[in-house]
Amino acid sequence: MTKRTRIALIHATPVAVDPIAQSFRDLWPEAEPLGVLDDGLAIDRAAAGALTDELSDRIGALAAYGASTGARAILFTCSAFGAAIEAAARVLPIPVLKPNEAMFEEALGIGDDIGMVATFGPAVAGMEEEFVEEAKRIRPTARIRTHLAPGAIEALRGGDAETHNRRVAEGVTELGECHAILLAHFSTSRALSACKAATSRPVLSSPDAAVRKLRRLLEN
Repeated sequence: MTKRTRIALIHATPVAVDPIAQSFRDLWPEAEPLGVLDDGLAIDRAAAGALTDELSDRIGALAAYGASTGARAILFTCSAFGAAIEAAARVLPIPVLKPNEAMFEEALGIGDDIGMVATFGPAVAGMEEEFVEEAKRIRPTARIRTHLAPGAIEALRGGDAETHNRRVAEGVTELGECHAILLAHFSTSRALSACKAATSRPVLSSPDAAVRKLRRLLEN
């Protein structure tokens, strides 16, 4: 039997687990995703109001554990820990991907004016900074605008995916004209179909883009 390509998935919230599992089933079923969940990370990040040294240390330890499982790459699925993930990537010998880097790359290949719908406020500033850094490398004229969908993540955490999806799709219409729409978090990708129904513009999700990038990196 051919050994499957193992990818370590580091989760900071349970609502990110199903979306990335679905993306692997759809786009790379031959891979072997292995999930690691520290569901206190998102809680502690929101409470701290910033990415603290203690949180960064936890991210580094989780990345090291993922590498120890024999994974050929690591993918973080929470968008509030960018700088800590970058630090982990610098010391590990395998690819370590931030949640949204692949989606940003795809969006920057489409156009200059990018809109993003987010549901977790503490992640927005860091994501916008990451987008600007990617844009400097790929498309310096690009810009991003973010709409924070009120109450969406709370509805999802309470088990009401329908309300979550509706509020995210409403956020798409709030953004107005742009070249592409990004769904900011792995959990937000649940609303992909509803968002595509609400606009004729391209709508990108981070889990799908991440799986496409991982497959390119490791199969090539």
